[in-house]
Amino acid sequence: MEPFKKITSVVAPLDRVNVDTDAIIPKQFLKRIERTGFGQFLFYEWRFDENNNPNPNFELNKPRYKGAHILLARNNFGCGSSREHAPWALLDYGFKVIIAPSFADIFHNNCFKNGILPIVLPEETVDRLFRNITETEGYKLTVDLENNKITDEQGLEIAFSVDAYRRECLLKGLDDIGITLMHEDKIAEYEKNYPSYYKIAQ
Repeated sequence: MEPFKKITSVVAPLDRVNVDTDAIIPKQFLKRIERTGFGQFLFYEWRFDENNNPNPNFELNKPRYKGAHILLARNNFGCGSSREHAPWALLDYGFKVIIAPSFADIFHNNCFKNGILPIVLPEETVDRLFRNITETEGYKLTVDLENNKITDEQGLEIAFSVDAYRRECLLKGLDDIGITLMHEDKIAEYEKNYPSYYKIAQ
């Protein structure tokens, strides 16, 4: 997992509440065994029409949001099933930050485990950001995790909070495996002193 410290990017809006994980990555695309390659199917039923052509009315298909790494969403983002494929798809598509007034708990946890920063902001603040996107083409935000703040080019500054442990993991690029490997020497010592049942049986 790559360390996350600071990013400046165009912001893509998704002005819909209760966006569930089946909308994020539809169930028919869950057959892959790798974590990569899901980005092409992100929001598939919204991004494409019945003939699999890009839907020009869907936000992410508009040229002004091309290459966005920050997604602005509404309440209860990531609700529904607990599939970890949802953050995989978002990350593979290019999103590194999601800002919303609230997230579904399991999705929120899965984001941190996969290197995505989910930021919870008050609804009125999110409303303001949606207005800014509408009024300014190519609207950009800088998300600074080291200083826990969001800024734009017009002087806006917003503080946000993140669980201290999760913040540290993102800053260092540590997922569950990486955290375990930090104690590799202790694990090796334990295995040396306490041989497995398999070895004893031999």
